[in-house]
Amino acid sequence: MLKRRVEEVSPTPVDMPGVQGVAMRLLVGRKDGAPTFAMRHYTVAPGGHTPRHQHNYEHEVMIMGGTARVEYDGAFHECAAGDVLLIEPNKMHQFVNAGTNELTFLCFVPVTFDCGKPTPGS
Repeated sequence: MLKRRVEEVSPTPVDMPGVQGVAMRLLVGRKDGAPTFAMRHYTVAPGGHTPRHQHNYEHEVMIMGGTARVEYDGAFHECAAGDVLLIEPNKMHQFVNAGTNELTFLCFVPVTFDCGKPTPGS
């Protein structure tokens, strides 16, 4: 069994086009022996956002803190701590911090897309 605390993992800024104020912690991944899923923890600063993007795999998201305006397949949704989302493959999506506090969320992706560094914000 692997046990660690979020604070033990250093955040890595997500530096790519279309991203503002986002950092990621890879909490569980391939290097930990995870066979199927990687667990990522994202932090989005007030005024920040992930890129508007799509990809060919699903991912599951749980908003842990703050509020988000999530674009999904052309529609916009207000989300807050405790909300759980399924982002289906090939659907355009983006997470925007809609509040004045930090937005945090967990994201689960197939471990085959875990490259050990930030990838397009989920």
